[in-house]
Amino acid sequence: MNTQKQKIPYPPRLDLANTPTPLKPLKRLGEKLGIELYIKRDDLTGAGLSGNKIRKLEFVLADALNCGADTVITCGGAQSNHARATVIAAAMIGLRSHLILRTPDPSNPPPLEGNILLDRLVGSEIAWITPEEYKNRDEIFEQQAANLRKSGGKPYIIPEGASNAMGAWGYIRAAEELANDLANLPDGTDRPTTIINATGSGGTSAGLILGTHMLGINARVVSINVCDDRDYFVKVIGDICENAIANYHLDLPFSRERDIEIIDGYVGRGYALSQPEELALISDVARTEGILLDPVYTGKAFFGMTQELSRDPNRFGDRIVFMHTGGIFGLFPKANEFAPLL
Repeated sequence: MNTQKQKIPYPPRLDLANTPTPLKPLKRLGEKLGIELYIKRDDLTGAGLSGNKIRKLEFVLADALNCGADTVITCGGAQSNHARATVIAAAMIGLRSHLILRTPDPSNPPPLEGNILLDRLVGSEIAWITPEEYKNRDEIFEQQAANLRKSGGKPYIIPEGASNAMGAWGYIRAAEELANDLANLPDGTDRPTTIINATGSGGTSAGLILGTHMLGINARVVSINVCDDRDYFVKVIGDICENAIANYHLDLPFSRERDIEIIDGYVGRGYALSQPEELALISDVARTEGILLDPVYTGKAFFGMTQELSRDPNRFGDRIVFMHTGGIFGLFPKANEFAPLL
């Protein structure tokens, strides 16, 4: 993936996240797994804004302001990190927010805890819909936007995860940070590195793929899906990359077959549903390294990474960077499931 480094033509961006985030070694876990293991601490992008979503939102919300919006509309699961980051960031820049969140029984929504509590604290309005209705979320977006326009509002729709060509710039920028991080390690950017991340809507993976191309980083990007399947994410990530290349006139080589690497098989019980072995790993990582993974994204991806390494220690080469994409608030609704491990 070595390409000539180029000046990156970033679109307008708001300064919302605490970046650059640190790259830290996980020495004890790395020794246990037989690899050189680092973690990119994107869980430290801010208190309420923690995680990967705010990187994407810096670009997307800049566009919302440029469009004259007064309200943002977005969607996600009940404990969506993206929804939480969006509504807090919106409040910070003076915008109202509406959320479309999915739950099995909208007449009996989840309790006011974790991300849902934070959503409501900043004044977001929540519409609860079923998973089946969520499949038609684009239509529901348009209905909500139309209602807001009728009352004089100026809505701006943000897709799930802020995962579109605009949002991908957040992780192109993260890749630039990572290039600087790697340059300070033994063998620098010349040494082959595998960047591993959880993927739930595709934008982080797309940005990392584009960014490594732009910067000529000697790295492969490996994504472990936390929902859906490999074919779904090859399409979603491929669409985002190709739209970004076309929309922003990027002179980049890109191939879905060559550049998108998805490791399927670790969705477990389903999106945001945990297996005991996943929770046990989260507990082990916390006790071994003082790092708090989340049960929805990073816990599943880290579990998948360790399972792959247990079968083949050379699966990802000898230097791995795990992208910690945040999600700490998702731990709290799982307290009863963690209790037997504590």
